Amino acid sequence: MIRNVVFDMGGVLIAWDPARIVDRLGLSKEDSQLLRREVFQSVEWVCLDRGSLSEQEALESMGRRLPERLREAALRCIFWWKDELWPMEGMAELIRELDGLGYGVYLLSNATSALHGYFHRIPGSEHFRGHIVSADWKLLKPQHEIYEKLFFEYSLDPAECLFLDDYPPNIEGAKRCGMEGLVFYQDMERLRHELQSLGVNVKECET
Repeated sequence: MIRNVVFDMGGVLIAWDPARIVDRLGLSKEDSQLLRREVFQSVEWVCLDRGSLSEQEALESMGRRLPERLREAALRCIFWWKDELWPMEGMAELIRELDGLGYGVYLLSNATSALHGYFHRIPGSEHFRGHIVSADWKLLKPQHEIYEKLFFEYSLDPAECLFLDDYPPNIEGAKRCGMEGLVFYQDMERLRHELQSLGVNVKECET
């Protein structure tokens, strides 16, 4: 029986759209493409989530590949992207409903430790009983150790947990650790139906 629902953050609780972040900077098409590639698709971005590079170290490394004119833009992408979070429609309501039904609600996210500073702005965060941030533990989904860290830190039985993530390999990793999982396709109606099929007593989507 599922007693706990574990949420990813980017692409689940909040919309994660690097193109939208870069578009706010008013750059040319060519510079926008370059910035997205060298910042958001970089090894350094992964290292930030793993906690193996600081934000300043990542910026310096990225900057060596970027023209001078884009270094300020790279800084803004790294340090300021989280100043505006775009909530995923319907997620706050789902989390509030799950909490009201007695389910434990948790967060498991590949993110930098800066997440602690804006956690209160994540939809439904007031209902979370705990959260695991990858950079804090120098781990990344889908490594099995990060799921096991979640179970250990909050005394959870994986057989009683369900994980929601937008990236299929992370769900596969969760399943390999004994936790049920669903890929979220930014479709709340589908998600609620899938939750119901697994015995989670949530309502149908309101139309």
